[in-house]
Amino acid sequence: MTTSVVAGEGQRPRLLFLCQSLPYPPDGGVNIRTYHVLRLLAREFEIDALCFYRRSDRVNREAVEAGLGGLRPFARVEAFPIPQELHRGRLLWDHARSLATGRAYTLYAYDSAAFRARVRELLATRRYALAHVDSLDLATYLPMLEGLPVVCVHHNIESLLLDRRARSERSMWRRAYLTLQARLLARVERAWCRRVALNVVVSEADRRTLVRMVPGAPVGVVPNGVDVTAFRPESGRDEGLVFVGGSNWFPNRDALEHFCHDVLPHIRRRCGEGVPVRWVGRCGGDDIQHYRDRYGVELTGYVNDVRAFVRDAACYVVPMRVGGGTRLKILDAWAMGKAVVSTAIGSEGLAVAEGVNILTRNRPEDFAEAVRTVLADKDLRTRLGRNARDTAERHYSWDVVGSGMLRAYRDLVAPGLGSGPVSAARSRTSSDHSC
Repeated sequence: MTTSVVAGEGQRPRLLFLCQSLPYPPDGGVNIRTYHVLRLLAREFEIDALCFYRRSDRVNREAVEAGLGGLRPFARVEAFPIPQELHRGRLLWDHARSLATGRAYTLYAYDSAAFRARVRELLATRRYALAHVDSLDLATYLPMLEGLPVVCVHHNIESLLLDRRARSERSMWRRAYLTLQARLLARVERAWCRRVALNVVVSEADRRTLVRMVPGAPVGVVPNGVDVTAFRPESGRDEGLVFVGGSNWFPNRDALEHFCHDVLPHIRRRCGEGVPVRWVGRCGGDDIQHYRDRYGVELTGYVNDVRAFVRDAACYVVPMRVGGGTRLKILDAWAMGKAVVSTAIGSEGLAVAEGVNILTRNRPEDFAEAVRTVLADKDLRTRLGRNARDTAERHYSWDVVGSGMLRAYRDLVAPGLGSGPVSAARSRTSSDHSC
């Protein structure tokens, strides 16, 4: 199915927005960021957006139509299914092709004839000042954009994320395959990051990593943000622990297993068996019963609004061992004035101040002790939460993030930059775009 939604014409520069997901509702990490970026860009650009969506038990034709309707104020939007979901066996075929050709799997996973034809049609019939590619997952379409300044977003440094995942795998075969895919993705990053007009990363740590991997690549920082009006401190029950993130994403799944197996026994010994633990986000039905019966952890499944669960918790935990980019879950918790205990990887890339707006611990027993301290000390919870809210307002409000981002995009469509080749766009150092 391909569906279009049309917004009104305007005189602003036109931007082509290619996205690996349909970012509405903004109910998960990538979707939250992409929704707000699209919303902010719509202030200055006329946008044509082509988005992929993945079918699931919650995503059907009605859900896609609702998603398109939610984006109607910002862009003309067309939605395309992930190609693997149209033909039985395509998933295995894509993995096989990746192994046979030595090309990254994602280049095949998002290779859609319908999507490609629509990109070609739009480029032939409309004049664009700029293209936004929301992930290198869509690198297979970058050659089509030759002649446009291209902004490529890196929600994570994907090769690094995949390498971290490989290191945590117990299966030798999965570890070998993920290591191979990490290497192939690094090749894609090296091939394209120098050629686009601007690479956007979400943290200074990711900027340093990408510049080290691809010397000379133009890289700018546009942090993840949070809606500080929607997410704000509220009085709640102030009890127990909460984590927000679907267990269908490997880093969150690994965090859940690590927390239950390695951290929670220490917490139970220190705090007693009665401390409630809620894990909020998508999960399988069997998981709900398994984690409740074995560990006494409540997996809620998907919820439309996570704020009530965060509001009622005394401590927000982020026991992640795998990941990249920055965690929007921490930004939400900070904006709601919650005390956060995280691993270093969980809080990587954020404006953390140890003991001021967060407690960071890596060893399971140290993590558990930090949680015990937060639960036992209301003054500490209050102080951490107050400083967390201040950090969210000063650094991560979407209005704060958006001002620097729009400035960087405007620079790329200055006179003379709208018609040159992608590879010939103005050369910039990374500091020119630390926005």
